[in-house]
This record gives sequence, structure tokens and C-alpha cells, in this order.
Amino acid sequence: VQLVESGGGLVQPGGSLTLSCAAPGFTFSTHGMGWARRVPGKGLEWVSGIYAHGSPYYADSVKGRFTISVDNANNTVYLQMNSLKPEDTAVYYCATSRYSDFPYFEEDDYWAQGTQVAVSS
Repeated sequence: VQLVESGGGLVQPGGSLTLSCAAPGFTFSTHGMGWARRVPGKGLEWVSGIYAHGSPYYADSVKGRFTISVDNANNTVYLQMNSLKPEDTAVYYCATSRYSDFPYFEEDDYWAQGTQVAVSS
């Protein structure tokens, strides 16, 4: 399964971006998936995800600002990011697995290539 991300970029504080993660041939609706981010020098942080049973997860740092959604018809997951802050600057990755539920993905599960989000004035 190849996950293809898009939607990163440079945005001013308070702005919005939408990340997308496409998985041709893979059904997100029956698997958990997640969005993680990595800041240089820090570990990977899960910011949002959907458990296999369908419930969403949001890290406290993004609650009320980020929204995760799934387009099952197109096997695409989105992360709508509003009210962006400089501390949201990171490389964002989507991930999923055939066998593990969010957030228990391993390195050999399915990970996208990453997309840079930069929040700066």
C-alpha cells in the first residue's frame, strides 16, 4: 500500500491548511489511521487519528483546531488544520496498518513520505 500525501506548505499564524492522504486500493474505513508530526530534535507526536471502530482522536495541542475526516469513496483521509500556530511547524505523516489499530503502528506499517508544514509570519 502506498500512501501519498499532499497539502503542506507555508502559512501565516492563524491560517489554515488541509493535508490529504490517499491510499489507492486500501480501505481506511476498516482500519485505523493516524496523522503524526515530527519536529527536528523531537520525537514523533500523534496529532490525530481514527481508531478502527471509527472514533477520532485529537492530541490536546490540536483539539478544537484540527479535524480529521475520511472520504471512503476515494480512499483518502484529510486533516483540516485551522488557527495554525508556529508550534504546529513540523513534517506531517499519515500512517495506517492492515493489522494494528491506531496508534500502534510500527515502522514497517504503511507510512506516507511526509509533508512539511511551516507556520510563520
